Amino acid sequence: MKKRLGCLHAHYSNIEYIENALSPYNIELIHFVDPALMYRVTSDESFQNSDAQTKVKEQIEWIAQCNVDAILITCTNYIAILQGDQLSISVPIIKIDEPFFEFICNIQQPQIILFTNPSTVEGTMERLKQYANHHQKTLNIEVMVINNTFELIMQGLKEQYNQEITKFLEQIMDDQKKVISVAQLSMVDAAQQFETRTPTTIINPLKPLVSSIVNQLGLCDKTSLQ
Repeated sequence: MKKRLGCLHAHYSNIEYIENALSPYNIELIHFVDPALMYRVTSDESFQNSDAQTKVKEQIEWIAQCNVDAILITCTNYIAILQGDQLSISVPIIKIDEPFFEFICNIQQPQIILFTNPSTVEGTMERLKQYANHHQKTLNIEVMVINNTFELIMQGLKEQYNQEITKFLEQIMDDQKKVISVAQLSMVDAAQQFETRTPTTIINPLKPLVSSIVNQLGLCDKTSLQ
């Protein structure tokens, strides 16, 4: 029987990544997109954190009523806002950053984690530190933000967005010997494009996420058979 996965996104651009990554599996994807919440959180001073928590709670509970087997949240800001103890649902919630956190927490070398959206940095890094502390892991990680770039993807200028990310990767690869990862789903294409041109591996959230989804839904992980 086909499994149903409800996906909550803050931007339409994330749909393509999830669709492509899960296409080999017997999963029906139902997408819910709400860019307005993040707009209000970052630009409306009258919009309180409690208002944002209430809105995310309503969204998650609405998705849970759509007969899904699990819910995937692809926005790290949504994850940071979500108060799990306030939810009255039994549907499992998969948070895009937790498999990613597990992966990078097992790396002992110095690391760089890249962002294009400055508003996601604080919430993501706070959750990463909490995850590392909970699992008794020590991180040696530097945060870098590729400034004035995220607006491009929000405007639908994906090619220019990817070019800015790959250009930045080229710059830091000249003098960095650290393990590099990209923190946002929107950065995956650029990271993979960079990998095809260089012998460098750029860690991204998508690969560990797919394994986590497949395991949660009780499906066969085809990547393990390759």
